[in-house]
Amino acid sequence: MAGDLVLLTGATGHLGFRTLRTALEHGYNVRAAVRSEAKAELVRSNPVLKAINKDDQLSFVIVPDFIEPGAFDEVVKDVKYIIHVASPIPMKAAGDDFEKFFIQPAVQGTLGVFESARKSGTVKRIVVTSSVVAIVPPKLWFFDKIVDEVFNAESRQPEMEGPFEVLQVAYIASKVAALNRAEAWIKQEKPDFDVIHVYPSFILGRDDMADSTKAFQTGTNAVPLNIALGTADPKTQKACDRARPSALYPNSYNNVNDCAKVHVLALDPKVEGNQGFIVSSTGMDGMTWKEANRIVAKHFPDAVKDGRLPNTGGYETIVCKVDSSKTEETFGVKFTNFEASVVSVVGHYLEVLDKESKGQQTNGH
Repeated sequence: MAGDLVLLTGATGHLGFRTLRTALEHGYNVRAAVRSEAKAELVRSNPVLKAINKDDQLSFVIVPDFIEPGAFDEVVKDVKYIIHVASPIPMKAAGDDFEKFFIQPAVQGTLGVFESARKSGTVKRIVVTSSVVAIVPPKLWFFDKIVDEVFNAESRQPEMEGPFEVLQVAYIASKVAALNRAEAWIKQEKPDFDVIHVYPSFILGRDDMADSTKAFQTGTNAVPLNIALGTADPKTQKACDRARPSALYPNSYNNVNDCAKVHVLALDPKVEGNQGFIVSSTGMDGMTWKEANRIVAKHFPDAVKDGRLPNTGGYETIVCKVDSSKTEETFGVKFTNFEASVVSVVGHYLEVLDKESKGQQTNGH
């Protein structure tokens, strides 16, 4: 309920920041766990956050290593709810030790939050950001084969064994392992709190933490943007060859506003705990990634004409069917469509590009 204290992880990320803003706007007091004071200042000084004027509801705590045993023991004190968004994403992978980068933080980070919450004696609910990749067979993310089965929030997949040579496969494995082990922990430990998992697909929409054109390449906004920029080549996959073994993308997306809203609304005790909610297009609505070209041409004709948006890229689309009706019915949310999501991403990119261009001109003088 409004006024209750929420511990939030991942506030410096695309979804995490929007979830922070949404929680504050819903009246919650938020304690944001970040890895350094510099990270806290990035969030604190963000102009969008400053504009909503909620400083009295927000505080920060420094947790340098999220997977260290007991890392959250102190910061969960007096906390009623936790929203655990933080988890490694493919676009930010460093090095080739995928097991270390993905599996360990996803699993140990989640279970560490659970352990600390149990010790607190005050936590009533934890909302965890999972992914649709945790509940859909991995083959559907890479191979252009029609599968008639429709997957829902109760679908589960077996854990995958490493070593992992492909970055995206390691990411999927981390999400599957984190979900399965979290549920096994809950079943065995029977804590006083309950858990809700949220299963987003590709998260699209304005990223208020992206303050440079380069920053647009560190998240899933890069998928439609690179179509507009002409760097998404379905034949060579130049833009993302390290992340995926093929030039195929599933027709699964959601808008960051919708995803953040579901995370916050899921805190309501009226929503039954220990269940999950999909935040994604259904895969049955005919959406394809090639639609992005039409959308860009329609909404940004000048940028296409002058070359800022060549609009020559494209990805082949895989049909991945999921049932997200329970989410819409439970929370009264009508998911934002693909066109509005692409316009949000590309429009924001052009804003940032314009600022960078003006800054270069100023520096040139």
